[in-house]
Amino acid sequence: MCTAVICEAISWLLIYRTSSYKSLRSHIDKAAKKLETMKTTTDSSKTSKKSKSKKMDRVETSLKESSRDLSLFKFKSGAVVALVLFVVFGLLNSLFEGKAVAKLPFVPARIVQKMSHRGLQGDDYTDCSMAFLYFLCSISIRTNLQKYLGFSPPRGAAGTGFFPMPDPKSN
Repeated sequence: MCTAVICEAISWLLIYRTSSYKSLRSHIDKAAKKLETMKTTTDSSKTSKKSKSKKMDRVETSLKESSRDLSLFKFKSGAVVALVLFVVFGLLNSLFEGKAVAKLPFVPARIVQKMSHRGLQGDDYTDCSMAFLYFLCSISIRTNLQKYLGFSPPRGAAGTGFFPMPDPKSN
């Protein structure tokens, strides 16, 4: 919990409080709303359909570019956050090395056993290592904390990152 708060504080310092982030986010929100309204309204004439299609393509391109810029902007603080997480993980790993920190109410699947029982002695696979518990907590707490603080990505930016879905029109 503490590392999630520290990481979000770092992200706020490096990303969320800056004016460039705020302007990119508002541009993405406006473009997403504009694209949504353009898709819902329909015209019957052919010339308006062509011009509407071109306008939609321009808005989509603008949205993709802004989302890419936002991802690159977030990437800068991501390195700092990753460094903090690695340091905390190393510290906790050295403190709890070889100790079971939790007891699972079930025996996990074989593929998960390697991670949940990592570094522990014995054959009781209901014992849980620090690495597994840290992994689960950091994923769930940080994501929910981002949603609570309003740091989740804008609606229009969903699915656009370093590996966005391919555009079916360009094939």
